[in-house]
Amino acid sequence: MKNNTSKVFFLIFLLLCFIVPTTCMKLEKVMLVSTGDVTSIAINTAEASGEIIDIGDGATQRGHCYAKNPNVNMDGPKTELGAPTGPGGFTSKVINLEAGTKYYIKAYISNGTETIYGKEISFSTVSASLPTLTTNAITTITSTTASSGGNITSDGGVAITASGICWSTTSNPVATGSHTTDGAVSGVFTSIISGLTANTTYFLRAYATNSVGTAYGNELSFITLPISTGTVTDIDGNVYNIVTIGTQAWMKENLKTTKYNDGTAIPNITDNNAWATLSTPSYCWYNNDATFYNTTYGALYNWFTVDAASNGGKNVCPTGWHLPSDNEWTILTSYLGGADVAGDKLKETGTTHWLTSNMGVTNETNFTALPGGSRDLPGGTFNYFGYLGYWWSSTEDLTNQAFNMSMYASYNGVYRVKEYKGFGLSIRCIKDN
Repeated sequence: MKNNTSKVFFLIFLLLCFIVPTTCMKLEKVMLVSTGDVTSIAINTAEASGEIIDIGDGATQRGHCYAKNPNVNMDGPKTELGAPTGPGGFTSKVINLEAGTKYYIKAYISNGTETIYGKEISFSTVSASLPTLTTNAITTITSTTASSGGNITSDGGVAITASGICWSTTSNPVATGSHTTDGAVSGVFTSIISGLTANTTYFLRAYATNSVGTAYGNELSFITLPISTGTVTDIDGNVYNIVTIGTQAWMKENLKTTKYNDGTAIPNITDNNAWATLSTPSYCWYNNDATFYNTTYGALYNWFTVDAASNGGKNVCPTGWHLPSDNEWTILTSYLGGADVAGDKLKETGTTHWLTSNMGVTNETNFTALPGGSRDLPGGTFNYFGYLGYWWSSTEDLTNQAFNMSMYASYNGVYRVKEYKGFGLSIRCIKDN
């Protein structure tokens, strides 16, 4: 019976083709398209498939149209894949979608005059989430500053609009309070925290914000260093402020004593030629001008002045203090993030005493290094005042040389160098442990 029915329909079709020939032509040239599955659905994108069954008299465009409301058409968002060459499947990349949103979509084929659509289906994009991140360890703690940062491991599927560190004197700090804005959107970032109060406990954590909200890393805490309020007095009665940096206590000013701490006088050598031939302790004032240089810049000493073998075991620093070793200088610069950046944290700001550009200098340690210049060999001449500062260490390198630390105008770092022991350089004393 089924076969007979099919034959009847076929005979009717042939009769129509004979009576109205255009009927068969129209049936062969109708554009037809079907909508396939939507796959690879993400937060903002998806992939939609379709199949062209017939291109009719010649289609000029194909793709998918989509919207957040049903009954989508060509008036709204759509993909345009160009003219098909014949029947077959195709895929559209649908972009710029909203997270966690239901969309309606259907395939289309068009010849410029007429558009044929496939079945309309729906899908929902993946919902966005908060970012994921951790808080970096806290480093370089001073009385008013600290360094930390974060590591953003996921943006939650949507763009991060703000990131940094937030802190407070109470637990669970939030980004609407005290915070940095570092602008990182992924990976590791570093934050410098400033304006803190000395000897105070703080809590901090990294944060990152996207359109979903703000996420936080793990909470850490730290205590800022106390402000150094003490002083120390040398044998001449000169008073020096004390500054604590990490675990070390330093004089805030250059040494200016004319005697060892047992009262023994240190020879003051003013003649250049005499200075150049010395192998015994001596000091001087830059340009032999004690009136101008004493108060602010301190004295210049040759290395024999601080060498126990040359000075008879005497100490030029006040009792309880000593000339720092090369290793103690390194401990200081390492604590400040390394020699390459420590200079900016140790030098006095501005150009009152540093005579050239001092960009980037913070003096956040309150060490207040000044460019006292030097007295050089050969010749015993004075040089580099206002541009360079040199400070002896107690560490020898060779028989005729010893290490010192130097800082230059317009340079960020602290430089470990060695000079002949007869050079005249500044001294900063460090407190005994």
